[in-house]
This record gives sequence, C-alpha cells and structure tokens, in this order.
Amino acid sequence: MDLELVFLGTAGATPTIDRNSPATLIVRGGERILVDCGEGTQRQLMKSVGLARLNLILLTHLHGDHYLGLPGLLKTMSLGGREEPLQLFGPPGLYELLRQIEYIVGRPRFPFIVEEVRPGETLPLPDFVLKTAATDHGLPGVAWCLQEPERPGRFLPQVAVALGVAPGPEFGRLQRGEAVITPVGRVVRPEEVMEGPRWGRKLVFTGDTRPTREVIDLAEGASVLVHDGTFGESESDRALETGHSTAREAAQVALAAGVSTLVLTHLSSRHSWRELRDEAREVFPATVVPRDLDVLVVPYPEKGSPRLERV
Repeated sequence: MDLELVFLGTAGATPTIDRNSPATLIVRGGERILVDCGEGTQRQLMKSVGLARLNLILLTHLHGDHYLGLPGLLKTMSLGGREEPLQLFGPPGLYELLRQIEYIVGRPRFPFIVEEVRPGETLPLPDFVLKTAATDHGLPGVAWCLQEPERPGRFLPQVAVALGVAPGPEFGRLQRGEAVITPVGRVVRPEEVMEGPRWGRKLVFTGDTRPTREVIDLAEGASVLVHDGTFGESESDRALETGHSTAREAAQVALAAGVSTLVLTHLSSRHSWRELRDEAREVFPATVVPRDLDVLVVPYPEKGSPRLERV
C-alpha cells in the first residue's frame, strides 16, 4: 500500500509568502488523514490532491494557527454536498471549539463524528492504530502516532516444494497460517516456509512542543517523526519561553527514539530552512526540511528509507 505525506503548511505561528499555516496530509492507499488544519488548508488541498475522500482530521492542540482552517473547510464540504462521514479527533477543549465554530459556519450537513482524546490513549481503527502522547506547549495537546500492524513474512515457495508441498491451494493455506499435510504424511507448518513478520510503518506528528520523554517513547523506531523545529540554536531561550523546540533539540529526540527520518516543520521566519536543516543534521543526518506541497514517500521498511520529493 502506498503511503505519502503531503506538507500543506510548514510555517510557524504566522504564514509567510512561501509557507502556509500548519497542516500535513497522510495519503495512505485510498485514505486521506489530515493532521492539523491551519488557515488556508483547503486551498492547499485543492492545489495538491483535492478535497475528496478526506475522512479523518487529527488536531494536535488548539492554538489558532493549527485549526483556523477548519471552519472554512467544513463549510466548503457542506456546500459541496458531502455525504460521507468525517471524523475529527483532538485534545480536551475540542467540543467547545466546535460549538463556537457552529456560530460562524453552521452545523455540518454531513455525518460528523467528534472525539476528545487525552495522552496515553490507543484508538484502534480498521487497519491501523492511533496512539497519543503528551506534549509540552503550555496547553492540553497530544502528539499523534499512526502505527500499521505487522505483516506476514514472505512465503518461500521453493522451501515448501522441497518439503513435499505441491504448488496450488496448499500454498495459500500455509500463507494464511494453516499447517498442511503432504502426500507422504509429513506435517508442514507455516513457520517452516515463511520468513519472520515484517514491520508496518509508523508515523509520529508532535505539533508544537518542547522535547519530551513521552514523545521519544511514542516515536521509538518510527519510520517518520514530524517534529516541531521552530527555532535555531541562536533562539534557544525563545524556544524554551514559548514552548517550542530548536532544530537541534528535535534532532536529539529523533536520535534518542531511533527513527528512520526526521522532518522539521513549524519553521520560524527568523531562520532560513537551510540553517535549521544543517543544525539538525549535525546531530541526526537523516533530517529533511520540506517546502509547502513537497511530498515524503514512505515505503515499507524492507524497501528502503523515506524520500522527499520536491514539487
């Protein structure tokens, strides 16, 4: 299954000419999951993959730069005659926020499922799991983890044949985890003809935060960690004061968690993206800094590392 991250907005608290307010889209097969929804997100969607099939929105915290695109997006969906359900998960305070949004744009005309979540929760969805962890930004917030399940190991047909299994339906039974009996009465078990389970992919999105032990634990072994990298080291005092991370601090989190790729986002206009990238790479070389609408392709772990595709 293809998996990509589309970076719809990579700016800090205020948008710039080149960078929109925070939002990242997960495109996983036919699913589209939006993480945060800053001002202008719906136009960024229209310029990239479109508004159709968006089925889940995850908010990391309730500062305006991470949700002000939500009223317009919901209104556009209603005006467009959307009928499919939309789920929205976010931290405590989400219910009250939506009551205020209703005063502005009215109640959505499609099924709209809303759930407040807290750190440490696990939300099983049909073919992946969402997990949350606490962040440190001065108000209730959560980092989100999307974890795919393990997949069966590769089937080894030549080994099965050598053990006396004839090609055909019995190959399928072995791949489904069933033992089979050969014509000479030998029992062949799946573990004899299958490689070990293969890891699924794991994505973690912090939103705005200081470095935390909880995020390190959540991101352990992740394919991708999208982390607050607002400031450079020259502004480390300001990062501490405002509840953000420097690029170097984000890299230290990635190193401690053993992730494959670190993505810096929520960039302050005080710094060039190259400055932030270079500071992070001194600690964690597998760091990328996307521009708006860049795409990160995330293959299965056995097929290589994530790669950033520039638009």
